[in-house]
Amino acid sequence: MRETIVSLVWAVLGAFLITAAGGPFIIPFLKRLKCGQTVRDDGPATHLKKDGTPTMGGILILAGTVLVSLYFVNDDPEIMPVLFMTVGFGMVGFIDDYIKVVCRRSMGLRAWQKLALQMLVTGIFAYYLTHYTDIPLAMELPGFNGVWLDLGGWNLFILFFIVLGTVNGINLTDGLDGLAGSVTVIVAVFFTVAAIGRQSGIAPATCAVVGALMGFLLFNAHPAAVFMGDTGSLALGGFVAACGYLLRMPLYIAIVGLVYLVETGSVILQVLYFKASGGKRLFKMAPLHHHFELSGWSETAIVALFTILTAIMCLVALLCL
Repeated sequence: MRETIVSLVWAVLGAFLITAAGGPFIIPFLKRLKCGQTVRDDGPATHLKKDGTPTMGGILILAGTVLVSLYFVNDDPEIMPVLFMTVGFGMVGFIDDYIKVVCRRSMGLRAWQKLALQMLVTGIFAYYLTHYTDIPLAMELPGFNGVWLDLGGWNLFILFFIVLGTVNGINLTDGLDGLAGSVTVIVAVFFTVAAIGRQSGIAPATCAVVGALMGFLLFNAHPAAVFMGDTGSLALGGFVAACGYLLRMPLYIAIVGLVYLVETGSVILQVLYFKASGGKRLFKMAPLHHHFELSGWSETAIVALFTILTAIMCLVALLCL
């Protein structure tokens, strides 16, 4: 294998230490900037006490991931597109967070602006894949060894759909203390195993994300001292989508990221049912984690359930490899 197990362990530990050590400095700084989260009045009543908790904590995740990954980039240049997607989407989220909490414009980026920036990052990634790598846009079918789904000219459209769907799915999942981080650290472990098995060269980056998320969860687990904000959730979405394509297994994202898929689906179903039924709701609140909250579940119980479900689905995906 290209990376030794020892170097990968150090990648995890290095990112963990950078993120964990950065928290006591970054979180007070965010408080001084008054980067507090404004909790929606129409959300669960239990969330009102979180009003003012600093957001944009995704900066910590990015710091641990980028600093450690850059250490390995000379030996493993395949890391660069993963870093580009992680940082690229993280910057889109950072701009959105900055406008919301620093410039005090509650809307942040307008929907079309955010989508345009996301499509720009995705387009650059797609151009890189098609012009500078031998990675096919055709997709390996999970569970069918050597069988690929090739839709020809539609492969590019599917890439945009998968990337944007993944990014915004993780963004929707980030609604409870520690939820997006706990789920995604399991997904990152899966991609680490796959990267080592396929000798893809991106394992240092996946290990860095594992370590960075573990460090971030020290401050983001319930009760959260900081939220990752769009800075973190969009960055994680870019990371997951990039890993899926760099490992030539984008369809596996639907398996290991089942939680992201269900969270996104619950929002879509809620809107469709609301319109079709003349104002009735399918769920007490969407995304789905809020439905569980309003049904009496604690935040920690929901996070545990979704994390365990993700771990099980990652095991299923390993069986499909």
